[in-house]
Amino acid sequence: MDLFEWVSDELERATSLDRLAARGTVRIALREAGLEPATLDARQLAVVLERVLPAQLTARGVANAEAICSGLRARIPSGAAQGAGDTPEAIFQRLAGPR
Repeated sequence: MDLFEWVSDELERATSLDRLAARGTVRIALREAGLEPATLDARQLAVVLERVLPAQLTARGVANAEAICSGLRARIPSGAAQGAGDTPEAIFQRLAGPR
């Protein structure tokens, strides 16, 4: 199972979101961070769970979004790909937009 599938499934279990809503919310958060589900690595997911996904969940009426995302960050699968993905700084730069 890839990280996109993992985080989507975990959100579905931890919230009132159904499968489609959980997957869509994760896709929107990844797009906002400039990331693709197919190339997502554990470090990138940790940043998205910290900086982007809580706001997306709150916007969808999910209570305790920060706590849910924090719990997921602590449980990112250790066997997940740790590719030569972007640094957290590069992701934050994309989130800030062009200057």
